Amino acid sequence: MALVEMAQARLHLRVDDDCLDEQLSLYLGAAEEQAQEFLNRRVYATRELLAAAVLANDAGTDPMVVNDSVRAAVLLILGHLYANRETVTSQQTHELPMGSKSLLWPFRV
Repeated sequence: MALVEMAQARLHLRVDDDCLDEQLSLYLGAAEEQAQEFLNRRVYATRELLAAAVLANDAGTDPMVVNDSVRAAVLLILGHLYANRETVTSQQTHELPMGSKSLLWPFRV
């Protein structure tokens, strides 16, 4: 189960058409991976999934259940990946004052 549902991702990106879901799924997966890499821990969508991973001895070090800050960070990363689909951009970019790292930092291990 994803940390952010596709419907929420589409709403965040203002994408109405579901024909882009395959591409958005790729970006969403990458955004979730990037957030978890920064956190140095696995994040689970529900307590039940976390409990199952713990029972299977596959939860990793200091796992957590997703919260609103992590979801918001994933959406910010997703928006960046979607808006900047090329390696080079001609626009000047600025980091948001409350960017994804700021949202993730309190939960980082």
